[in-house]
Amino acid sequence: MIIKVIALGKLKEKFLKDGIEEFQKRLRPYANFEIIELLPVEIKDEHLIAKALDEEAEKILAYIKPLSYVITLEINGKPLSSEEFASKIESLSKDGTSEIVFVIGSSYGLSPIVSNRADYKMSLSKMTFLHQFARLILVEQIYRAFKIIKGETYHK
Repeated sequence: MIIKVIALGKLKEKFLKDGIEEFQKRLRPYANFEIIELLPVEIKDEHLIAKALDEEAEKILAYIKPLSYVITLEINGKPLSSEEFASKIESLSKDGTSEIVFVIGSSYGLSPIVSNRADYKMSLSKMTFLHQFARLILVEQIYRAFKIIKGETYHK
């Protein structure tokens, strides 16, 4: 299975980079995993947020294949337990899905264009996280999901 995370913004903090790199290494036996970092559109005028999000949408959609299963991370998405998340990934795999693409938008969110392309809208929590933290949490949860699916001991 191929799993991609498309994320707007660059990671700056070393501890986040190190954490994500560690989980990327751990994921290698389970999936072909890739993170695609895109630069967010700079917003100089609050009235131009929608236009900027649409510009970001073009960048995001360029990395999504027609048959990719797209999961967007959204405030109003469905929160899942780790077990439910694992079940979702396992179900997609059994149904023949070869590529899952997770999308983390900019601090302003996602364009409706990207949200409408989503096959599933997910929330990591009712809490608000920095986008960089959301990336680390998502990668850890993907790793945890594979450990759950395989019945291995990481998840307790």
